[in-house]
Amino acid sequence: MNDFGIATASDTVRIERVLPGPVERVWDYLTDSDKRGTWLAHGDMDPRVGGRVEHVFHNNALTDNDDPPPPKYAQYGGEHRMQGRVLECDPPRLLAYSWGEDDGSSSRVRFELRPHGGDTHLTVTHSRLSDRDAMISVAGGWHTHLGILADRLAGREPPGFWRTHTQVEAEYERRIPAA
Repeated sequence: MNDFGIATASDTVRIERVLPGPVERVWDYLTDSDKRGTWLAHGDMDPRVGGRVEHVFHNNALTDNDDPPPPKYAQYGGEHRMQGRVLECDPPRLLAYSWGEDDGSSSRVRFELRPHGGDTHLTVTHSRLSDRDAMISVAGGWHTHLGILADRLAGREPPGFWRTHTQVEAEYERRIPAA
């Protein structure tokens, strides 16, 4: 499976991963604040349709031995908060919620999990993105965060968040077609 996600529409990116461990374990890393905080963001989540989702990002603290954020992401180096609302929830196989309701962007992210032998096949689809720049940024972000998740689940130390994000974002710049 190719690690890079693809644009499936002019406002949508999809990334797939096979992650170590059973579906229930990966589900916990999506919904439990402490576990989610090791790879994406801490924050309360009420995992039922209509429930609130909070992400408290600390991208500078996700990994050790990292580079500083690039200038265009400097405001996301420290604490950054985002609110959303659960749109679909079918534990432990489906979770979807709005992304960025508080800043007016309100895109959507959907996680689909299915068994893959003793591991989990995860599909992340992020839709309703405002433009190509947002698609590139989001694809690079999910790619990097999911790499950290895979490393955490496997008991490995992940490479630096910003260093990785900068590299993969440049590749998504080449891969995601201009309109």
